Amino acid sequence: MNLQRLLLRFPGYLGALAPPRRLWRFPSLDTISPLGPWRGQSSRSPAHWNQVVSEAEKIVGYPTSFMSLRCLLSDELSNIAMQVRKLVGTQHPLLTTARGLVHDSRHNLQLRGLVVLLISKAAGPSGVNTSQNYDTVSGIYSCQRSLAEITELIHTALLVHRGIVNLNELQSSDGPLKDMQFGNKIAILSGDFLLANACNGLALLQNTKVVELLASALMDLVQGVYHENSTSAKENYITDDIGISTWKEQTFLSHGALLAKSCQAAMELAKHDAEVQDMAFQYGKHMAMSHKINSDLQPFIKEKTSDCVTFHLNSAPVVLHQEFLGRDLWIKQIEEAQEKGRLNYAKLRETIKAGKGVTSAIDLCRYHGNKALEALESFPPSEARSALENIVFAVTRFS
Repeated sequence: MNLQRLLLRFPGYLGALAPPRRLWRFPSLDTISPLGPWRGQSSRSPAHWNQVVSEAEKIVGYPTSFMSLRCLLSDELSNIAMQVRKLVGTQHPLLTTARGLVHDSRHNLQLRGLVVLLISKAAGPSGVNTSQNYDTVSGIYSCQRSLAEITELIHTALLVHRGIVNLNELQSSDGPLKDMQFGNKIAILSGDFLLANACNGLALLQNTKVVELLASALMDLVQGVYHENSTSAKENYITDDIGISTWKEQTFLSHGALLAKSCQAAMELAKHDAEVQDMAFQYGKHMAMSHKINSDLQPFIKEKTSDCVTFHLNSAPVVLHQEFLGRDLWIKQIEEAQEKGRLNYAKLRETIKAGKGVTSAIDLCRYHGNKALEALESFPPSEARSALENIVFAVTRFS
């Protein structure tokens, strides 16, 4: 009971430290690690993201695209949803998050839960955990399915919390102040509710190591989000220098720790040894990093990109562009891209595309993809392992 009370405090911690939603910017990196040869995509691997996800869901036994809807459709959250309807017609980002929970064809929001289920099936039973053999569906223990749902609830809660708007940076085009204030209250309340349910479910797993892993992942998220918020740029879009090691640490904390530690926790629930747990952790870590870089690259590699589309100045292509360019020239480009005190993202995007940042980010994405594939070699060949490989292929494919 004491452990459960401790876990239920985490929503308040994360909600309190969640950053307002505005551009989070990082300065230059130092160097990029050697990438090694790209292992490439096999000709039989499905290229389209929807096809990859659909085939993977068939392997785990049921669609994970609505994995967290059981909680989202609860009576308590239904009352919050009624309040969210009042935001229709406003520009509060919580509405975009809510729509994405139901449909997001390119970046499936339930990816983390799906990966946890796939790696659980790929590893199979350990041979030690014979007492739970009766409690499996499609080769996955029920406790592992619960873990996948918990992982999704935590991720969904973080998405909701990240929709909080910085009221101090509101502009006239953002809409009335009262709409943003109301939206922020709903985002905090609904995010905390999801986290409370996730923490309660985590305690019900009754596995101390799993609780420690997910609790540390929550704290990693808090720390990563806090550091992102603390490095937010001022009006001139210029930030202090950080090294590549710091950037990697912050990116892992805010984007990779949850999936990595959830994959490790899934192995712990099946009583796999430390080596298998570490390989699962490595796959989750590098898969998450690769997925994040792929997301960062989208504004720069899409054939048709609206001129009004913005991008984060701490995204991988921008950070790498700064690294190759040097701080002085980067500051000059930022100044040249500003018009009437506001940054012209279309102009800056073309400047970045003309440099080495985009191609270097693609190389970095494939580097992490290679690392994820190497981790999978420890698992026996199976449909589940092939699905995990196909997810990597889809995320690292840019042609």
